[in-house]
Amino acid sequence: QVGVGGRRRRPALDATRDRTWHGFAVHSLELPRRGAMGNASGSSCLEGVRGASGLSKPFRPVPVTPKVGFKVCVCGGAGNLGQPLCMLAALDPLVSELAVYDRAISMLPPEGIAKDLDHIERRCRVKAYSLTSIKKEVDHLEECLTGCHLVLACVGVPIQGKKKEELVKYNGSMVKSIVEACAKFCPNAVVGLIVNPVTAVVPAMAKLYEKNGLDPLKICGITTLDVLRANKFAAEETGVPAELGRVPVVGGHSGHSNSASSLPLFSQDPAAARIPEARRAAFLQSVQELSAENSGTGASSRGKGATLSQAYAAWRFGNAVLSGLAGEKTDEFCFLKSDACPGVSFFASKVTFGLAGVEKIHPIGKISPAEQATLERIKAELVQDIQDGFDYAERTELSAGSTPTSPVSKA
Repeated sequence: QVGVGGRRRRPALDATRDRTWHGFAVHSLELPRRGAMGNASGSSCLEGVRGASGLSKPFRPVPVTPKVGFKVCVCGGAGNLGQPLCMLAALDPLVSELAVYDRAISMLPPEGIAKDLDHIERRCRVKAYSLTSIKKEVDHLEECLTGCHLVLACVGVPIQGKKKEELVKYNGSMVKSIVEACAKFCPNAVVGLIVNPVTAVVPAMAKLYEKNGLDPLKICGITTLDVLRANKFAAEETGVPAELGRVPVVGGHSGHSNSASSLPLFSQDPAAARIPEARRAAFLQSVQELSAENSGTGASSRGKGATLSQAYAAWRFGNAVLSGLAGEKTDEFCFLKSDACPGVSFFASKVTFGLAGVEKIHPIGKISPAEQATLERIKAELVQDIQDGFDYAERTELSAGSTPTSPVSKA
């Protein structure tokens, strides 16, 4: 069909015929509702990929861009993980502005990443920011971070060959430089951290936020990748599509070779509950071992870390936050300050995101005796990791920058 000016007009989709769009089957123009744990959403760029329990309606072939979107910043956006994460963010119709930040010494300049993403046929405006090693984020990222609703930080050194104490020191310092800039320029933004060990760094940053009169629930550790893995293992064992998986993963995150704090609750998924106990125990070990083996977060991981799947998991978290801010309450799993588990002040569990960010932290729920025994074992490790984070926070403060206009701003 030819339209005005001789340009070829895109033919209208026939809702009664099966078609394909970007390789996915399209059957109608009806839009499904999004539920908990990564179910399909009209606001997601991943329609048709992210399933839903009880999903009965097919997805819309072209994402709908809302009139007003959100500003997102990806810190570490030029790294192996940051690049696919930036692309998923730019594709999401909820994102109207994307800031890509990284150090100028990164293997690929952030300016190149932003220019590349600018070709994607979305309304999202993409802009790059980079700093030399001698410049501090709290002094120079005002334009980058001001107005952000969501900041995703994938920074830090990989775990290979590092002791946990070293990771807390090195990665805590890197994350702190981002967090103190967020405290100054976008204190109301949700800050999602992809860092190891998340069970120590998140408590440290949340404590620093709290010391400055800010909301510690704005600091969340992204543990969604463990949920994806548990769902995939259950799907391969039961034959139920992975998109319908509903296996919660609580506790912490197994991001270190000496750490085993994540706990998949297979008993709470109707299909996975039928898996024999011995097989469930093997899957628990597999989830923990995979997390320990694939925990690189930046370009320095040299391909050893989980990058594409971690980017998908991180943006599943990001989309849940933005969906909540847009008025659609959305459930996702993350590690944050919580009372979900008695005796542990930070814990990974299901969280409902709403208009103000974290709206509800759900209890663990009923679990099997074997899962209860595992939970008791990992609680001791979580308590120690959390204390390591608190100790780090006691030794340092959030900087307001060299030329602050006021103390840490809450505007």
